[in-house]
Amino acid sequence: MNNVEFLEIIKNSFKIFLNLESEKFGKGSRSNEKLKPLHGQIAKDLQEYLGKTFKIKSLGYGNGKESKIFGRYYEKTVDISITKNKKDVASYGIKFVMQNYSQNSNNYFENMLGETANIRTNKIPYFQIFIIFEKVPHYDDKKAFKNYDIISQHNLDKYIKLSQDNADIYFHTPNKMLFVVVKLKEKEENYKFKDKNEYIEFYKSIINDKNLMQYSNKISDNFDNGVILNDYENFLERTCSLITGSLK
Repeated sequence: MNNVEFLEIIKNSFKIFLNLESEKFGKGSRSNEKLKPLHGQIAKDLQEYLGKTFKIKSLGYGNGKESKIFGRYYEKTVDISITKNKKDVASYGIKFVMQNYSQNSNNYFENMLGETANIRTNKIPYFQIFIIFEKVPHYDDKKAFKNYDIISQHNLDKYIKLSQDNADIYFHTPNKMLFVVVKLKEKEENYKFKDKNEYIEFYKSIINDKNLMQYSNKISDNFDNGVILNDYENFLERTCSLITGSLK
């Protein structure tokens, strides 16, 4: 995929989420169906880059199943696993945040650090992809719309610091991370939805709008070498080079 096609795959995952999370079903947050097109296409790209001597497992690719790899402290199911000659050689973690970001922001980050340390201290390269809308809907327990969690430069401070880490020294740091911020077309400027269902039905109604999504330019690219902003093509090329380079 190029960067335009990557955005289309993100849209496909969002479309599946909306259909699953509708009032009739209400299971979008729990189902992994929304992940299949995104994870599967990334796995396919990795296969094309790395070649047939590598075996790749992921939702939506091959046998359609994730795989467990052995970390230093515990066995971990990863989003995408890569093996060569039956040996784990790399893995990828993917997070796509579509709602209620602020209350989980630190948990996402801490979990990422923990799983990265577990895998990398077992001498397996680990890469992360984090995707988020620049305005994430926030709902209360009764699914009423409270406000938007608006992604700001402040939210990125910890990731900017992470990007400055030397991954050869700090094993909680991913070998490389892709940070993607997506701007969604709005119903009206500063429009406040009544509840989750109204939000879902609106975006279902415009899901095929060619202007539905674009890469956000709201966030300044202050990242250092460890984090790549809104450039899937660059991330794919650099991570594959790191994988093949680690085997020489």
